[in-house]
Amino acid sequence: MDRDRNKTLLLELLKLNGNDRCADCGEPDPEWASYKLGIFICLMCSGIHRNLPQVSRVKSLRLDFWENDLIEFMKKHGNLCAKAKYEAKVPPYYYIPQSCDCLVLREQWIRAKYEREEFVATRVCQDPCSAGSHEGFLWKRGRESKQFKQRRFLLSAREGVMKYYTKEPKGPKAVISIDKLNVMFQAEKIQHAHGLQITYKTDGQTRNLFVYHESGKEIVDWFNAIRAARYHYLRTTFPPTCNAKLVIIPRITRNYIKEGYMEKTGPKKETFKMRWFSLDSEERSLLYFKNPLDAFPQGQVFIGSRVEGYEVRAGLPQGISVKKRKSGITVVTPTRDFLFLCENDREQREWIDALNGVIAQPLSG
Repeated sequence: MDRDRNKTLLLELLKLNGNDRCADCGEPDPEWASYKLGIFICLMCSGIHRNLPQVSRVKSLRLDFWENDLIEFMKKHGNLCAKAKYEAKVPPYYYIPQSCDCLVLREQWIRAKYEREEFVATRVCQDPCSAGSHEGFLWKRGRESKQFKQRRFLLSAREGVMKYYTKEPKGPKAVISIDKLNVMFQAEKIQHAHGLQITYKTDGQTRNLFVYHESGKEIVDWFNAIRAARYHYLRTTFPPTCNAKLVIIPRITRNYIKEGYMEKTGPKKETFKMRWFSLDSEERSLLYFKNPLDAFPQGQVFIGSRVEGYEVRAGLPQGISVKKRKSGITVVTPTRDFLFLCENDREQREWIDALNGVIAQPLSG
């Protein structure tokens, strides 16, 4: 039967180099395909493609019937062919999402590629300096009021700053240097699908700004504009001979490698108190907050390397007792031990693995 034969042919095509991962997010073993674009995609990305009927049509590789002409079309195309066409000119600063990234990043990546064809060979590449200039309104959470209000933001790679305004005649509320700027999507923390966390250093402290925009395209444009500004700054900071992919690209922006609640005690082993923790591997810093959306951390723990005497251990030191059975962690530093309690064994393992990942990295000169 054609049905069985064609399914076998499709699954053989799936084994070819490039087809074995989703064309859009890299998820292994895709089980869907766009028969209009000739690509193999995962379930999550197929849902996005369904909303683009003018450019893409999807079918299940295993559940749907595939006509002979569609099989021939898939043979002549495939993921590598589509990548060569639709990703010919992806700028180095543009963030290419993975399967673990939030929906808005993946949706706008797919729309940018196939619907707007932003990266095809005929497009003129925008230089990072002009791409790193953006202006508009974002909903920003107030530090005191905790309410989201519209604020005007201005990003200028040429000036090397980002500004935001509360009352225009008084000038900017803050002028943020691009060299101290970082940005990450935080949909779950902010409880908005387009939630963005902007961080920077001011007076030696980490400052958090929490913003969103109703438009998915606009918030992703802001994200990539900040990345373009950061890329422009880094290219002027590092020598021209450096390998941009190895040295510059990983430093453009970063996510926290682990976040969540733990209980913490002070240096005199006072009562354990619940705090929200964020582990920043670039700064080698374990930040802790009373609430996840606080503007400033209550404090931070520097995480050095093993050769400097830093170590993370499962459990608490002898003599430390807690009322409830919880999984403890001891972070050993040259000056003191920091004690934490996790809600369960899984959280303990994840925190230990994340902390060990930082400790294993040598301190940069």
